[in-house]
Amino acid sequence: MPFIETGFAGLIVFEPPVFADSRGYFFESYNQNVFAQYGINTGFIQDNQSSSEFGVIRGLHFQSPPFAQSKLVRVLSGKILDVGVDIRRGSPTYGRMFSIELSAENKKQLFLPRGFAHGFSVLSEKAEVLYKCDAFYNKQSEGGILYNDPDLKIDWQIPQDKVKVSEKDIANKLFSALNTGFIFGESATN
Repeated sequence: MPFIETGFAGLIVFEPPVFADSRGYFFESYNQNVFAQYGINTGFIQDNQSSSEFGVIRGLHFQSPPFAQSKLVRVLSGKILDVGVDIRRGSPTYGRMFSIELSAENKKQLFLPRGFAHGFSVLSEKAEVLYKCDAFYNKQSEGGILYNDPDLKIDWQIPQDKVKVSEKDIANKLFSALNTGFIFGESATN
């Protein structure tokens, strides 16, 4: 199977088989049956796409229950450092972060279940990122964690003088002030 466990319950790296020849390549970026065979039965209903330049950090974002979202993140062009932070109270990995380099070249994807804050930094000159969501955007339930939270100690792999963060993300809360309603082992369904 093309799935790699991360040590975080539900957080999975997906490496689709790629068929390449002199003409280029082909791969299935998502196949519901393949994911279901692995126990991931997420019904994706919305795709989001962003384009960013080197040094941009987006995140760390989440939507609180009952509007929580699972995400499947991949890179169409360029390279990013993709980050998930476990915000499910009672989880053995609560407050810990996982990071992975996703790129158009390596074609890896990250599946983040509900209960993870998500963010990424752009490591290439530009990057286009596409992610599938299993719940619609809901402004009232959106939340965030400050990207440079001292407790999380995330190395975004961007020199500090090159970091570009939105005003909205600079206003995000510290992890220690978080109260999201995510409980490990409970379903955060719509």
